[in-house]
Amino acid sequence: MSRKHHHLKGAEVSCCVKYFLFGFNILFWLLGAAFLAVGLWAWAEKGVLSNLSTITDMGGLDPVWLFIVVGGVMFILGFAGCIGALRENTVLLKFFSVFLGLIFFLELTAGVLAFVFKDWLKDQLNFFINNNVKAYRDDIDLQNLIDFAQEYWSCCGAHGPDDWDLNIYFNCTEPNPSRERCGVPFSCCVKDPAEDVINTQCGYDVRLQKELDWQKYIHTKGCVGQFEKWLQDNLIIVAGIFVGVALLQVRGSRLWMLFFKNICIKQINTINPVL
Repeated sequence: MSRKHHHLKGAEVSCCVKYFLFGFNILFWLLGAAFLAVGLWAWAEKGVLSNLSTITDMGGLDPVWLFIVVGGVMFILGFAGCIGALRENTVLLKFFSVFLGLIFFLELTAGVLAFVFKDWLKDQLNFFINNNVKAYRDDIDLQNLIDFAQEYWSCCGAHGPDDWDLNIYFNCTEPNPSRERCGVPFSCCVKDPAEDVINTQCGYDVRLQKELDWQKYIHTKGCVGQFEKWLQDNLIIVAGIFVGVALLQVRGSRLWMLFFKNICIKQINTINPVL
């Protein structure tokens, strides 16, 4: 008598799931490639690719790093997920699942640590902003980022306008020959609704005046405090976004696990067919 081997149930891999995951990862892959391309193009324009030592020479944050890192992660994940789903490759699917789980774990850890160590995080934010204030003129992308933040949150410096003494162009010391001495960037200025053209010199010499008169011309609140206030005012929206992203990641992980399980069952049934 011949021995019978029973087929494992669920051997069929759902085509809908397969091509949904494939299509989603194609978009994810292309978006990552676009981010990466923008980052590399920005570095090429600034001459970084021709002289890689300039990456470490900059004192503050180069915003292009965000495009490079985020784009790189999205490109690798998208590639692994896309090819893994199309070819039903268990190695690439394992890599994708582990990488996605690691990202979720890091996000969860960062959220818990940010809640527990609020004061430490605030100190680090203060240090980060001041460090970038020093490098304000060193990189045009960093300059644009700081100007955007100060305009959006109606703030100036980490804790106030005097933080701009940290920058060699704006500090108020007597030997400073800069025309911007004792001033602040234009993004600190209170906007005049009647002005259609931005006055980039509106912050010149403003800190030579009495401190009580500053608020007539510039924002006097620091960006750390304004960011905290914005976070409190939009706490529900911010929390909703984080929870939504987390739920999408969990749902996506479950879908990938189901797909991976079905592929493994299919492979086992291929190796041990019914006699």
